[in-house]
Amino acid sequence: MKTAIIYGSTTGNTKMIADILSSQLSAEAFDVSTKPTEVLDNAEFILLGTSTWGCGDLQDDWEDYIETIDTINWEGKTVALFGLGDSSSYSDTFVDGMGVLYQKLKDKPCRIIGFTKSDSYDFDSSIACIDDKFCGLVIDEDNESNMTNERINNWVKQLQSEL
Repeated sequence: MKTAIIYGSTTGNTKMIADILSSQLSAEAFDVSTKPTEVLDNAEFILLGTSTWGCGDLQDDWEDYIETIDTINWEGKTVALFGLGDSSSYSDTFVDGMGVLYQKLKDKPCRIIGFTKSDSYDFDSSIACIDDKFCGLVIDEDNESNMTNERINNWVKQLQSEL
């Protein structure tokens, strides 16, 4: 299965997570700022990653590219999302960037996998949380970096079982 990881990163944290996932899934990672439309067209399994900025905004490069999602043929594709956020400083918009990606994809003819439990995170609100589950992998490098590797490893195992 041709797998691609598309991410937007401002400080390097999302790129770091994309690189770890790339290594574990034997997939190539692409910065969304390169406008990887052909990659999205050709991949069967796509991981999309973003951080959240300000009060729930997508990472800047995703803001510039988000409408391109509507031009992709999503039929037959499987998608998983990952998002980075700060649950302490932005508890009321925690990983909302990932939620924005989910909202854009949820009605497309693709299968979205990789939902994770939200109960191990301390936050007030998130549009990425649907029925007590996040719509993907959540990483909080600002407050819980000691849990990052375990969360990634568990999520990769989950994805492999869901594929």
